[in-house]
Amino acid sequence: MLLRTYYTFKVLVPRWLQILFRRYFVNRTLPLHTQDWPIDRNAGNLPQGWAEWPDGKKFALVLTHDVETAEGLNKCYLLAEIEEHLGFRSSFGFVPGDYEVPAALCQYLRDHDFEIVIHGLHHYNNPFRSESVFRRQSIDINRHLKEWGAVGFRSPSMYHNLEMLHHLDIEYDASTFDTDPFEPQPDGMGTIFPFWVANQDPQKGYVELPYTLPQDFLLFVLMQEKNIDTWKKKLDWIAERGGMALLIAHPNYMNFDKRLNVEQYPVRRYVEFLKYIKSQYEDQYWHILPREMARWWKTYMVGPHTSSKIKEIPIL
Repeated sequence: MLLRTYYTFKVLVPRWLQILFRRYFVNRTLPLHTQDWPIDRNAGNLPQGWAEWPDGKKFALVLTHDVETAEGLNKCYLLAEIEEHLGFRSSFGFVPGDYEVPAALCQYLRDHDFEIVIHGLHHYNNPFRSESVFRRQSIDINRHLKEWGAVGFRSPSMYHNLEMLHHLDIEYDASTFDTDPFEPQPDGMGTIFPFWVANQDPQKGYVELPYTLPQDFLLFVLMQEKNIDTWKKKLDWIAERGGMALLIAHPNYMNFDKRLNVEQYPVRRYVEFLKYIKSQYEDQYWHILPREMARWWKTYMVGPHTSSKIKEIPIL
């Protein structure tokens, strides 16, 4: 109830006070979830019909970024350059109703084999607070999806309603997680694998890609962790279970110089994690973009018999 009230009036609260409140909430919540965060062991159960990842890879790796305000746009170039240098690719999610996304940035990302995603129409309030609200937003979201050639969506603040999302012309959604009790809508999907969300026609629907690694903002801004041990611990467990390691990192919260503010962390932690993946699991992970994951999952795990192969997930 306290968290719901906070998000209702969030836009009226100064940013520094938002951070303090969120830290208080996380510190109060964490002792209640030592058994299911950052690892919910039940989430490692294999989906029905599971065989293996392509080429016998041990686990899958998907990197994603959410650009929450215009201040994060210029950092996208720096972040993409870092990833490309290290041999990684990722998606960048933009909020077209809140700021203008330069066409040059979109072209740069496409030319360098990155993916563009819609990260909600606006980054405030719950877009699923009523079906009429989401229906109205879906018109503009679908227009931007078409204009940008995008096929993926992620809701702001990880709000989700898997039924309403059928109003979008998407191949996948990425607005859920395996376990994260610190989100405003904390109901985890309980799986470290993608899953299919069927429409009334079970052959029509979209693939859901839950994030399975804790968000950078949670670890380094709210919890104020000074190392990447939590990321490493969760990645090692996902690799052991053969799941999908999907990470959300935010350019807005990354600092590329030495002048940190209250909501930033050094980008070197993200770089250190990428280097850990490469060194610890060389040739063992299948690294792809979210759209490629969704298309592979639909083709090989859904196929012509949708309902019989995928673990049933309740529609929220």
